[in-house]
Amino acid sequence: MTPSYSSSLSSDLVCFSHLRWDFVYQRPQHLLSRFATRRRVFFVEEPLFDEPVARLDIGAREHGLRVVVPHLPEGTTESEAVELQRELVESLFETEEVTDATFWYYTAMAVPFTRDLPATRVIYDCMDELAAFANAPEGMLDFEIELFRRADHVFTGGHSLYEAKAPHHHSVHAFPSSIDAAHFTAARGELPEPSDLAGIEGLRIGFYGVIDERADLELIDGIAALRPDWNLVLVGPVAKIEESSLPRRGNIHYLGAKSYAELPAYLAHWDVAMMPFALNESTNFISPTKTPEYLAAGKPVVSTAIRDVVRPYGEAGLVHIASSAEEFVRAAEAALGEGRDDPTWIARVDALLANNSWDATWASMAALERDTPLAGAVEKVDTTELQTLTELVLERD
Repeated sequence: MTPSYSSSLSSDLVCFSHLRWDFVYQRPQHLLSRFATRRRVFFVEEPLFDEPVARLDIGAREHGLRVVVPHLPEGTTESEAVELQRELVESLFETEEVTDATFWYYTAMAVPFTRDLPATRVIYDCMDELAAFANAPEGMLDFEIELFRRADHVFTGGHSLYEAKAPHHHSVHAFPSSIDAAHFTAARGELPEPSDLAGIEGLRIGFYGVIDERADLELIDGIAALRPDWNLVLVGPVAKIEESSLPRRGNIHYLGAKSYAELPAYLAHWDVAMMPFALNESTNFISPTKTPEYLAAGKPVVSTAIRDVVRPYGEAGLVHIASSAEEFVRAAEAALGEGRDDPTWIARVDALLANNSWDATWASMAALERDTPLAGAVEKVDTTELQTLTELVLERD
């Protein structure tokens, strides 16, 4: 069935992303799935080098959103890949009759093959400082500078990233991690226990997310060593690190990737939620989406000192901050008295999260985009008008 699109957001949205749509459900999926109910959305992934001849694989997802995967020949050089991707996207535009489009970037590495393509508006949703990640592509910072010159608006995934980017563009707006509260507050009730969790008896300290260079593996091992009677349950795929590097103890349990729909059931059966992030270049500006999700589920949280966790969650006394295995254990012990059975704690959580939703974040972004008359020609939006614009988007759509 073809979706019925709203006229207020009638132009197409073409997103260029470093993330795979079907990998982990996170910020791009939350936002773009909402856009897809109102307009055509094309989600263009990074290429796969696995075909004899360059081609596009286009698949439909929820609300008619289309995932576009370029397949390029093995051995393609960098310059050839740029030209082939440009040709493939041009052919997509011709076939799908894309003539009025907002380009929505999650990666500056798409700039070389899109800089000459027509865009009515340009949005850079900078959710992470990708140039600081291990094995970041050469030239990423230069392409980001070019993207800043082209972008009408820059959105950031957190306040610390906003502070880093604000001096470099006239229209930067902080949109920290939001939440689908109804999805996660379900974990406060009685949900069936997942079968792979049921066999883990005793106290459970849980984490879900991608297990990669941002995880403090030494910290995880240290916590497990100090409290062999506790179970550390890690849910999520392993990426960009060798599985052989993962700490292995009888009380550390790796349950693999789970769908977004399954997460509340795991949360419901944890005693404490943890965020054992390493403090390094790749985590300097992260704003973990799981922070408000854990809290909405009614779970006490212990985290390392990630800046966008310390402020506001740590400062509000809703997340315990620890820097060593010993501190983590003490914080978890203190956190065990909190959670869904403490009405005062729950009230404080709900008050902090009351105005935090993906619907509101999407609406604010859409209001800013719609207020942009022409790519590269926008003046800074008066923030006193933003709430009115947001309300109009929600009312009309």
